[in-house]
Order: sequence, then structure tokens, then C-alpha cells
Amino acid sequence: RPPCAMDWQVLTRELSLYLESQVRVGLFGSGVGLSLVLGFGVAYACYYLNSIAKKPQLVASNDRFCRFLEEYCPVVTETYYPTIWCWEGRVQTLLRPFITSRPQVEYRNELIKTADGGQISLDWFDNNDSLYYPDASTRPTVLLLPGLTGTSKESYILHMIHQSETLGYRCVVFNNRGIAGEDLLTPRTYCAANTEDLEAVIHHVHSLHPSAPFMAAGVSMGGMLLLNYLGKTGRDTPLMAAAIFSAGWNVFESVESLEKPLNWLLFNYYLTTCLQSSISRHRQMLEKLFDMDLVMKARTVREFDKQFTSVMFGYRSIDDYYEDASPCRKLKSVGIPVLCLNSVDDVFSPGHAIPVETAKQNANVALVLTSCGGHIGFLEGIWPRKCTYMDRVFKQFVQAMFEHGNKIFSM
Repeated sequence: RPPCAMDWQVLTRELSLYLESQVRVGLFGSGVGLSLVLGFGVAYACYYLNSIAKKPQLVASNDRFCRFLEEYCPVVTETYYPTIWCWEGRVQTLLRPFITSRPQVEYRNELIKTADGGQISLDWFDNNDSLYYPDASTRPTVLLLPGLTGTSKESYILHMIHQSETLGYRCVVFNNRGIAGEDLLTPRTYCAANTEDLEAVIHHVHSLHPSAPFMAAGVSMGGMLLLNYLGKTGRDTPLMAAAIFSAGWNVFESVESLEKPLNWLLFNYYLTTCLQSSISRHRQMLEKLFDMDLVMKARTVREFDKQFTSVMFGYRSIDDYYEDASPCRKLKSVGIPVLCLNSVDDVFSPGHAIPVETAKQNANVALVLTSCGGHIGFLEGIWPRKCTYMDRVFKQFVQAMFEHGNKIFSM
């Protein structure tokens, strides 16, 4: 049972002992208030254990893949106990960046050139002190793809590296063009549909360590980009497997969800300003091709994509871009084992838009769907500073693939 797991007796007993030791005066001194609080606590505990804490739904058409996950990645079959005081999706999404710790990671930066004259910033965690894999040439390597405006400094990336460090693996973070402090050498940034930069990075990393087992993990837009790459390449990739977290499967549904009034207020407007901020530093370069004053007036992600992203990558319309960027349309073509974790209460990727039926048609794909967790949230424990459910899924899956991946289709 996971550390945060608690049954009915433990929860009610701890609540009773806490209240009896802490609440001694006033209304509670009479016993009436204490009874009310205890009654509420018991009722809330009953609701939490019956309606909130649930086992995730594991969707996979391949029984051997399921058995592999059950044996080597058992976290996907265990009950997920969200943090008892913040299990709602929006709350988890908002609080995670502020609550979770930021492990110290020392990177080695590398700038690589692209075919069009641009440059990409890679942050390496070499893990040269690895006890399990002292030979750098065969040390397993994990390529990490952050979210839309994320970099190697995001807490969820740092936690993935921390998990990888304990297992002896090497990590490299793919920072999208222009957002990790490097200059734009051409008037081009990035998008979820265009996989050219990712292809260049994968080829580069593999060429440096051709004998090292190689996996990738993408978060949010990074997961969408990775899925679109895998759908394009099929089995023709040096990656042996991939993990995807909180990907937006259908961009049309994602932006529609984010444009609902409360979601616009909590997420959409802020995300739009982050996108604008990420390109404002490169305004002089980008003004060669774009009306930057118009781009900076966008108040939604859709407006930003209409004026900037879809134009940059040559789409006739924003609908054409969103259709091309939606990984649900390419899932059938994925040719390597992929584990995808989503929460059905994620406003960035609504539960009804998760391609469950399509996933069932590809033996290489497994979906893990939790009822709570929000967008890159998955908080658990009373005070979720450190490991999240997402971190545990990441750690167990990459270890399962690197150490037992040859068994996945022989079980």
C-alpha cells in the first residue's frame, strides 16, 4: 500500500485523537462542538474514501502489456489517494507549482544548431556518479520534454531528474527554441505539431550515446509533441519507449475548456501572458515576419495561436493547425510502448476528449486515467512537498522499461 494510503479506522482514529488533544475550550468544551466536528470529519472521510480515492482506469488492448505493468509498474494498479484537502482538479493544478519542492540539479548546457540556422538549448544531467551504470556509453538516457512555456527549471522536470538520479540514469532536457535564455537566430519558435526540432534532438542524443538504452518522457505540450513525433515515425525511432503526462489529446476540446469563464480567469489569460512574455524578448527578430503589436493584444491561447503560431508554421487556418497538433489523430501509428497518464478532471485535457477507444486499437499504448489530479498535479499525502503520483508512475515505468523492457511482449 502506498505511504499515503489510509483506511477508515486509521483516518477516523487519527482525526479523533487530534481533535481531542487540540480542541479544549469554548463551544468544544461542552462536547457538542466536538461531536459536530467529529461528525463532519467522519462524513468527509467516508465521502473521500468512497468517492475520491480510487484505483486508476488502466486502458490497454494488449494483455501482455497489462501484465507487464502490473508486475513491474504496480503503481498504475494501486488506489490513488489525492491530498485530502486539495483533490479538486483546478486546485491541484494551481497549487502544485507552489507546494512541491525544487530539487537541486546541476546542468551542463549544450547549444546545437538546426538545419534552418536556428539553435536549440539542451540541459544535460550526466549523472557521472552513477553507481549502477558507471560506463557512460551504456548509461540509460531519458529525454525530458517540458510543457508549453516550461524549461529545465520546472519543478516537475527537477523531480523526474531526481528520480532518475537514484536509479543511475542520465537525463537531457529539450528546451524549446527561445525560452531557456538563448537567443533566437531565426524568426521561428515552436509548436505542438512541428516535430523537426525534436527529431534533430533525438538524432543528436542517440548519436552521442548509440549504445545507451534511450527513452523519452513528455509533459503537457511536451507530451503532445512527443506523441505527434511517435505517430509520425512509428517504429523508426531510436527510442525504446515513452511516458506521457497530462497531454492535451484534442486541441479543439482543450481550448474550448480553457475558454469557459472560470477556466479563462484561472488559467487561460495567465498562460497567454506567459506565451507573450516568452516571445517579447525576441521581438526584434520576430517583427521581421509578424505584427507583434497584434500578437501582444491576444487575450486567449486561441487568439495567440491564430495570430502567431499557426501563421509561423504556414497553416491556412487555426483549425488546420489544431487538427494537426492533436495527438489523438496519430495514436494508431505509435510503434513503441507508450504509457500515458491523464486525470479526467484536467481542464487542459477534458476527460471526454481522451481517446480511449483509439488506444484500445494499438497494442503499444496504455492509458492510465485517474479520477482526480488536475493538470500535472497528482498531489498525494497530507503535505505534498515531494513525490507525487506522477513522479512514482514515471520512476516505475522508466525502470521497468530499462531493466525489463525485453519481457514486455513475451509475458
